[in-house]
Amino acid sequence: MSTIEEPAAAPEGDADVRRLREMGYEPTLERSMGGFSNFAISFSIVSILTGGLASYGIGLQNGGPITMAWGWPLVSIMVLFVGMAMAELASAYPTAGGLYWWASKLGTPAHGWFTGWFNLVGQIAVTAAIDYGAAIFVTAVLETIGLGLGTSPGTLFAVFTVILLLHAGMNVIGPQIMNAINMVSAWWHLIGVTIFLLVLVLFAHSHQDFSFAFTKTVDNSGVGFGGVGFSFLLGLLHAQYTFTGYDASAHMSEETKNASTAVAKGIINTILVSAVFGYVLIMVVTYAIPGTAQETLDATAKAGLPSPVIYILDTQLSGFLSGLLLIIAAVAQLFCGYASVTAASRMLYAFSRDKAVPGSRYWSVLSSRRVPVAAIGVVVVFAWILLIPSLIVSSDKSLVAYSAATSIAVIGLYISYAIPIWLRLKHGSAFETGDWSLGRWYKIVGIVAIAWVVFICLLFIVPAADAGLPWNDDFTWSSVNFAPITVVVVLGAVGVWWLLSARKWFTGPLHTVREIEEELDV
Repeated sequence: MSTIEEPAAAPEGDADVRRLREMGYEPTLERSMGGFSNFAISFSIVSILTGGLASYGIGLQNGGPITMAWGWPLVSIMVLFVGMAMAELASAYPTAGGLYWWASKLGTPAHGWFTGWFNLVGQIAVTAAIDYGAAIFVTAVLETIGLGLGTSPGTLFAVFTVILLLHAGMNVIGPQIMNAINMVSAWWHLIGVTIFLLVLVLFAHSHQDFSFAFTKTVDNSGVGFGGVGFSFLLGLLHAQYTFTGYDASAHMSEETKNASTAVAKGIINTILVSAVFGYVLIMVVTYAIPGTAQETLDATAKAGLPSPVIYILDTQLSGFLSGLLLIIAAVAQLFCGYASVTAASRMLYAFSRDKAVPGSRYWSVLSSRRVPVAAIGVVVVFAWILLIPSLIVSSDKSLVAYSAATSIAVIGLYISYAIPIWLRLKHGSAFETGDWSLGRWYKIVGIVAIAWVVFICLLFIVPAADAGLPWNDDFTWSSVNFAPITVVVVLGAVGVWWLLSARKWFTGPLHTVREIEEELDV
């Protein structure tokens, strides 16, 4: 294998450099991120002001207020198990390849191959969902300041396209602005939630009581079985989609100082802080719902608004305060999309570095600023393609594509999370931990994490309405949840590719260090 010409500027004795070389790589990315910056990028992608608000309607439609009050804590606890299992792996193997590298190391090249592809699909889908959600709130802000373009599917898609291009351009500029943007983003989210809390508590025209928030239900899932209980489960997608992307800390390992510790803490702290602040956010919005939850959903649809959050803010606050909160949310979502493109492009770069993606020699090239420009372009293009179905449905169905994109993101990412966790369990006490370890608790944490992933992957392939079931007399393609179709197509394609070709030449991560032992003896 060829050796990268020069390592990144870092002392030969640096622990991060030594560990990276032990794993077979010369440092090529700029290692300029501290622990808080690593946390900030994952926290920005989880973005409670994005998932918590843009997908709020999914939870309100499926289960209603109880989905917010009880669903968010349930998902938070289960995600923490997944995050702790991932943090231990990230500490042991701090490389930009992240999950697929862990799976290859602990299993076989086939494990790494499928983990990498599921993760890549999830990364692209979550980028698409984030920026489409941002488009929803940006159009609302434009309406507020008198520059309204409307909220038709065409308008939302046009704004979505502009946002994707903006994020691509900002990422091409490189790490010179990345750390600053992510630091500002983290504080923007924390201060933003605080402002939401104060404004809605102090200035909302009316508030619901405890009983409303914790006991009232809504069943608009459209699926003719299961009742409110099943609707509540479908509504968990609201919280579960929000808790995606914290693997970004792992993908930024090669750009993080003291990575073996900082990356693990970045994952755990992202989940903990998002759980607490996110719960505060969605509950203050829920307490501000005017009338019943169903009335709010009906009024949102009648007004042609793409999100009940926009209706709640417009109804309960003055124009100035409503506009202020919408701007806070929209800017947070723009931060989130920027960070998502960053993380996804790093994953594609690392996967291409190991020759696992068609056109790898292009996507693994770094610019003079050490930025994978071509990989950024691929992520943005495929994220754009994924939301094209939003253009071919009627206005009242335009968010079906957005909901499906969130499902694809959850399924793709969480399958890629589960495979290396399962392989770590198989290694048992023989697994060599890094600086951050679960100790004897690794087994129970891993088992709970895998069980939860299996549950949500089965749950979120269900259509949101009976009309999305092929055997139903009222079947329409506009109601189909194309998440399982997308996952099956991708799995089938990469599976066939693996059987016919890739298994003959893909051997897992490729080393860029010619002789690791010689490098370590220097």
